[in-house]
Parts: sequence; C-alpha cells; structure tokens
Amino acid sequence: MKIVLASNSPRRREILSNIGLDFDVIPSNIAEETKEEEPENIVMDLSRKKALCVAEKLDDDSIVIGADTVVVIDGEILGKPKDKGEAFSMLRNLSGRWHKVYTGVSVVSLRNRKIINDYESTDVYIKNLSNDMILNYIEKGECLDKAGSYAIQGYGSLIVERINGDYFNVVGLPISKLYDIFLKEFNISLL
Repeated sequence: MKIVLASNSPRRREILSNIGLDFDVIPSNIAEETKEEEPENIVMDLSRKKALCVAEKLDDDSIVIGADTVVVIDGEILGKPKDKGEAFSMLRNLSGRWHKVYTGVSVVSLRNRKIINDYESTDVYIKNLSNDMILNYIEKGECLDKAGSYAIQGYGSLIVERINGDYFNVVGLPISKLYDIFLKEFNISLL
C-alpha cells in the first residue's frame, strides 16, 4: 500500500516524516474554491477535493491524504494573503486577540473507495504587536503562503503567546487526528 500526500506543503511533509511515515507527494493544485460557508465545512470540503483530485490520477492500492487550513477571527476567514499589504492587515487584526485555526483532513482509500473527512480546531492568541514588529515579521518572508499570515513553527513562534488545542493543527496537519483515522478506518498502526 502506498500513502500519498496531496500537498506540496513542506510543513505537512515534515510532520509526516517526523513520525517515520513512508509516503509520496503529489500536489493537487486545485483552485481553493468552495460554496461552503462555515469554517469547518470549508476546510473539510477543500481537503476532500484535494485528496480526490490526486486519487483520480492513481489506479493502484493507494491511500491519499488531503488537508486545508484557514484562520478565523470575528467570523472572517483568513486564507493566505495576496501580498504584504494584506498580510499586514491580517496580522494587525490578529494582534492582541484570540482566533481559531481550522484544518480539514481527508483520507481517500482507492482500494475500497472509502473517503474519511474530518477537521480539527485550535485557539491561538497572538501577543500585542507594534506596526514595526509586524513589518519586521513580514520581511522575514514566511507569511505570504500561510493562512492568517503567520507560521507558528517559524518566526511566527515569536508572536504567538499561547494556544489551546493541537499545535500540529496550527502548523497545518492535525497528525493525532490523522493517526486516529488510520487506526480506526484502515487498521494502520504507526506505534
């Protein structure tokens, strides 16, 4: 059985590598569009679409993992910023406040055409940031391809004051939830 990650995210690859999982990477490259409105439904829909897009290219005994992450504050969904100006606005909005990070995870088994779709949410508090801190963080270059304009595992760790929930969910892949899916639905144990 081959496991395939339907993502080009170095963070998701690192999380899977850190638990010793042998997997291939085939990015889905889908348009991240959905008709869903609730954050948990958005991330589950997009993660499912990513996994299915890659699964359609495979005709073997593969299991495909798809994931999608969004940041939500005051009911507003923050995806990846389009530019530095939008990144600044997002970080200004997050400064000194709690927000939620949602990650959808989908697993598609080609052997039995089974699709498992779930999500995780984590509360994150960003410390009070001055405009100079935000500008300096943006210049580090890690914010433009991250939901909410920050990376908790990089320089963003300097602006995150605390979290309630799954750290790996904030990074982009709730690995404990994924393991539960593997164990319960596919009898794959990694321990």
